[in-house]
Amino acid sequence: MSEGVMAVVKPEMKSYIWLQTTDGSIQQVEEEVAMFCPMICREILQTGMGSSKNYAISLPQRVNPAILGLILDYCRFHQVPGRSNKERKTFDEKFVRMDTKRLCELTSAADSLQLKPLVDLTSRALARIIEGKTPEEIRETFHLPDDLTEEEKLEPLRNITDDPRIRLLNRLYARKRKELKEREKLKNVEVEEERVDERSVDDLLSFINGGDLDSKGVRTTKNRKKNRRRKEQLNTGQVSDYTSSYLLAKSCVLSS
Repeated sequence: MSEGVMAVVKPEMKSYIWLQTTDGSIQQVEEEVAMFCPMICREILQTGMGSSKNYAISLPQRVNPAILGLILDYCRFHQVPGRSNKERKTFDEKFVRMDTKRLCELTSAADSLQLKPLVDLTSRALARIIEGKTPEEIRETFHLPDDLTEEEKLEPLRNITDDPRIRLLNRLYARKRKELKEREKLKNVEVEEERVDERSVDDLLSFINGGDLDSKGVRTTKNRKKNRRRKEQLNTGQVSDYTSSYLLAKSCVLSS
C-alpha cells in the first residue's frame, strides 16, 4: 500500500435477535447477549425464531420491558470473556442495589429465562434482606399493607397478581402457624407432665427419706428440660439463618 493511502477497515457486522415482551413491544438485541440466556438460546437453535421483527421470540409473562433491560445489562457484562472475579463481584454488588419489589421481579424473570447465575445472585440479595426479620418486619420492608388482625395475618394472603413478595410472606406465615402448633403441643405436654406422677408410693417415701429420684422421675425431669429448650427455640419467629433465608427467598419468589 502506497504512502498516504489509508487502509479501509470494514466494521465487524453484528448479528441481532428480535425479542418481544408480553405488552407487545419488540426490541433488537445483540445475538451474543441474547444467547447468554439459556431459554432464548434454545429458541434460536431449535426453532430459528428471532431472526426478524416478524419472527420475534416471545418472552415469558414475567419478563416486562423494564426487567428485560436489567437482564440484558447483566448479560452484556457477564458474556464478555476475560473479566476477573473482582470485576464481576464489583458489578454484581452494584447491580442488586434496588428496591425489594424490583429485586423480586428480577429473580422471577431471570428464572423464567433459565438464567441461573442471576437467580442465585438476586436470591442471595433477598436472603440478606430477610435474615433475622419476623414476618411483620418483612411486611414493612416490602411495603405491604398491615390492615389485618393477628389471626388474619396467619392465614394465606390472596395473591391475584402473583406478587412474589406475597408468596414470601405466605411461606413465612405458614412457618409461623407450624410454630404455634408446636407451642400448643408443648403446652399440652407440660400440663400432662404436671398432672401425672408415675412414681410409686415406695419411690416417694424413698425420696422423702433422702433417696434419689427413680428413673421415671428423672425421665420426666429430662423431658421437661427438653421441652423447655424446644419452647425457647420457638419463641422468636425470625428467619435467623442465612442459608435458610436464601432457600426461603428463592423458593417463595420462584414458586408459581
